[in-house]
Amino acid sequence: MTPRFEPIIGRYLHLELSGRPQRLYVEEAGQGIPLVCLHTAGADARQFRHLLNDEAITQHYRVIAFDMPWHGKSLPPEGFEREEYRLTTAAYTGMVIDLCEAMALEKPVVMGCSIGGRVVLNLAAEHGPRFRALIGLESADYQQPWYDTEWLHRPDVHGGEVCAALVSGMMAPQSPAASRHETLWMYKSAGPGVFKGDLYFYRVDGDLRDVVAKIDTSKCPLYLLTGEYDFSCTPEDTLRTASRISGAEVTIMKQLGHFPMSENPAQFRRYIIPVLERIRSRG
Repeated sequence: MTPRFEPIIGRYLHLELSGRPQRLYVEEAGQGIPLVCLHTAGADARQFRHLLNDEAITQHYRVIAFDMPWHGKSLPPEGFEREEYRLTTAAYTGMVIDLCEAMALEKPVVMGCSIGGRVVLNLAAEHGPRFRALIGLESADYQQPWYDTEWLHRPDVHGGEVCAALVSGMMAPQSPAASRHETLWMYKSAGPGVFKGDLYFYRVDGDLRDVVAKIDTSKCPLYLLTGEYDFSCTPEDTLRTASRISGAEVTIMKQLGHFPMSENPAQFRRYIIPVLERIRSRG
């Protein structure tokens, strides 16, 4: 094997989020239209490493992926040991806006998966004109909870392994074994209570059923892509959500589940590259 460096550049961005100083780890590659990628609950930006290395995308897009505070290489804020982490709609929405402003991104595209796909809907409703387009992966306005989050942060249970077990069935059976296990590793190695805190947004605070009707796709195009094997955000959940948003474009992705960009990158690019080409062609 010939040694080589990947084209990804990783840096730390110091900024203030929700009134607190934060140090975010940010990776990027490529040039052109900014494409900000939002990882799933309890994981980190490593989920997007295949997009960051895809020359078909990076020749036209500046792909940017960051670890939210408490996730990956982004440490929790000072004093975190005295509080319980809980992600809220306002904090998550503000985080994306503040990062785009801190990096001076002009009319970026934002693509989020799972909780990232949920917050994309709120961005479309509250801040649509700021963006060139928004892409929701495994995105819906609400799902009825089907799991007990108390198991996700207990002293007598390995939280990371429980989190990985919880999400392991949400990937398509066709996804390569190596990619499946890489996806699960991010959950196994997450900090204690982080997945549970993210799901506070997903289960409780992020109910957007009364919000999505405000989305105006004439001001910001919205693309929703959901894997056919996702039983957390089902295709029916996404189609129900899209039915209330005039002009939203929906694709149900074959042979993919809840983590399309990491569980089967080759299959995912068959769907995402045409969407990115349509966004680019709109000018």
